[in-house]
Amino acid sequence: MDILSTAIGLLVGYGVAFLMQRLVFKARLSTQEKELQSKIDSANREADNILKAAQLDAAGEIIKKKEKFTAEMTQAQNQLRNQENRLSKREDVLDREATELREREKQQKNIEHELERKSKNIDARGKDLTAVIAQQKNQLLKITSLNVESAKEMLLDRLEDECSRDMDQVITRKLEEAKEIAEEKSREIITTAIQRYAAEQTCEVSVSMVDIPNDEMKGRVIGREGRNIRAFEKATGVDVIVDDTPGIIIVSGFNPLRREVARQSMEKLIVDGRIHPTRIEELVAQTAKDVNTKVLQLGKAAAAEVDVRGLNNKVLTMIGSLHYRTSFGQNVLRHSVEVAFLAQVMADELGLDGSIARRAGFLHDIGKAMDREAEGGHPAIGANYLKRFKESSIILNAVEAHHGDIQADNPYTPLVAAADAISASRPGARRETLERYIKRLEKLEDIGSSFEGVVNCYAIQAGREVRVIVNAEKIDDQTTMKIARDIATKIEDEMTYPGEIKVTLLREVRCVEYAR
Repeated sequence: MDILSTAIGLLVGYGVAFLMQRLVFKARLSTQEKELQSKIDSANREADNILKAAQLDAAGEIIKKKEKFTAEMTQAQNQLRNQENRLSKREDVLDREATELREREKQQKNIEHELERKSKNIDARGKDLTAVIAQQKNQLLKITSLNVESAKEMLLDRLEDECSRDMDQVITRKLEEAKEIAEEKSREIITTAIQRYAAEQTCEVSVSMVDIPNDEMKGRVIGREGRNIRAFEKATGVDVIVDDTPGIIIVSGFNPLRREVARQSMEKLIVDGRIHPTRIEELVAQTAKDVNTKVLQLGKAAAAEVDVRGLNNKVLTMIGSLHYRTSFGQNVLRHSVEVAFLAQVMADELGLDGSIARRAGFLHDIGKAMDREAEGGHPAIGANYLKRFKESSIILNAVEAHHGDIQADNPYTPLVAAADAISASRPGARRETLERYIKRLEKLEDIGSSFEGVVNCYAIQAGREVRVIVNAEKIDDQTTMKIARDIATKIEDEMTYPGEIKVTLLREVRCVEYAR
């Protein structure tokens, strides 16, 4: 009974609990439905707001696009109107030009008609003149008794004389104009170069002499049966001249370095007093080393003086050896330094690179250091030597072409040639032997006298000027310029000389009468 009551109670409890749970669930479900409906309503309201905002934005964007399109259309319309205006103006201009062209065509036709009329008149006059000339020609032939061929020959001769005279006048005028311009500029540049570089006027001698304390020393130098002098000549490669001249011994040799080694060796032997073959060989070998060292130092000093850098020691040695070489009495090393400075000054005046001109001028005579051991002229020898040391083509051409052996291919070569001529021709720079000097003057006079109409020819100013006197009856004033130019050209072609030679041609008319 108790169990049944308990079971019934439990069932009733479960039923009540189930009902209560269902009520609670329904209540919660109703609450959630209300909340969900509220959220849906809120979402609908927000969607309506967003849609309204989007519609407003779209309407604003449409308005902006319409305004932009309207502005672009307005701008395009303005451009079209401007183009129409320009085209209209161009049409007006073309219309005016067409009108002017029609007017010009009318004028041209009038001019052509006028020219045709004048041409007909000229033809008519030409026929009249031809008839008159033929009539006069016949009359002249009757008067002079000349045939047509003789008359033609006479007229051609006269025409040739007139043309020749006119040609001489034109040549004279053009030459004077060219000379005025060229001489003024060249004189200015050369004068500036000479003034800015003042060189010493000294000349080196090419004969080496050694002073001796007494004539007894001559016998010791010669040695028993000449063995000392033979050993000395064999070791040095020079000739030793021991003659009756008191107080000196002469050392002779074509190579200046050998001659200098021999001179110093002889001086050291005389001071030392021990003169025998073994001592001679030792002293000559030591002196040769000292001279080579001095030669290198001379080359370096000269390069530093002209500020030329990057030269190999072998090149500097060759440059230094030029100190012992002379050309017509002028020291070749000092000549090279002069040419370097003169070429630089002229290059600077012309707006060129002065350092290149200075280098070319400094190296231009390097071939003279080895021209006695190699075949050919010193320009070609020097250029071939410098090729081994990778010198530039400008320097090589200036070295090889400064005497005109080949054609110059750069503006620095003529400058080096001009500087070389200036250095060689300045007063006191060079000297000639008497025989060679006389032959040069005689050659100048022979060239001047070889032209027709020349009465006398004199070489004056130590060969710097040729004075030519012509026959005034055979040569007129216009022909004198041609003869003077031909003489100068022949001198250039047939002679070699430093500097320049002035040709002065004189034509004088003397009238002599006697009152009796």
